[in-house]
Amino acid sequence: MAERKVTKVLTGQPTSDGAGVRLTRVIGTPALDHVDPFLLLDEFKSDRPDDYLAGFPDHPHRGFETVTYMLAGAMRHKDHVGNQGELVAGSVQWMTAGRGIIHSEMPQQKDGLMWGFQLWVNLPARDKLSEPRYQDIPPERISEVARTDGTRIRVIAGELDGVNGAVTGIATDPLYLDVALPAGARFRHSIPEEKNAFVYVFEGEGAFGVSADETGRSLHAGQLGVLGEGDSLEARAADSPVRFLLLAARPLGEPVARYGPFVMNTRAEIHQAIQDLEDGTFLG
Repeated sequence: MAERKVTKVLTGQPTSDGAGVRLTRVIGTPALDHVDPFLLLDEFKSDRPDDYLAGFPDHPHRGFETVTYMLAGAMRHKDHVGNQGELVAGSVQWMTAGRGIIHSEMPQQKDGLMWGFQLWVNLPARDKLSEPRYQDIPPERISEVARTDGTRIRVIAGELDGVNGAVTGIATDPLYLDVALPAGARFRHSIPEEKNAFVYVFEGEGAFGVSADETGRSLHAGQLGVLGEGDSLEARAADSPVRFLLLAARPLGEPVARYGPFVMNTRAEIHQAIQDLEDGTFLG
């Protein structure tokens, strides 16, 4: 197996979104515009209510998928046709916006820790105007693999050790794992060589792309490592535990035109989305 090496390391940039929610943007910055088909990765983490209480009031999406993974706190989702639900700690929502959704995501707590991630995944041109859909996955439906060395892996999408993720039917055939390694433990997983992949460390420190000579790239919390060519990844925790996201998916190799909440293939399609929103025809 050919070991994937870390080819680029990035640290997230503080920013705000929605009505002023403070977050860290890791993908979707001048330093890393995208990792095809991944368009954006935000981590939001704060126990200061002023950082998150304003939430994300009604806003539109078209042409891509949003993935929200909650580690702590709770967020209520509601859309223009009355779909609603509460994302609690450990839950995932994979929303395929398709031709158009207008929705809100609002905190359901007045204080305490709010922590999670939002990922944007591009849709192929053929699916950009598809019917919107949701996959709301409560914590108990996300399978967790426990290994004898104490390693624990939550399988959100894709497959690991014969366990399949709860999220299915996604065009880019993604792998989305939440991996927790105890101090000194190792993790190895095959990743089809045709897929693009990255890791994002959100607790602790570890080495990634560890080869036969035991060398690897050290990453600590808040750092993302883009993975190069190969068909497997080996990671090793440092002298303390490490927890990270491992994501991989089939690249689309299509032109990307993006403007705010719209991701299409051409500028003309972006202009059409804006016009549809202004004309009241955005939702079909």
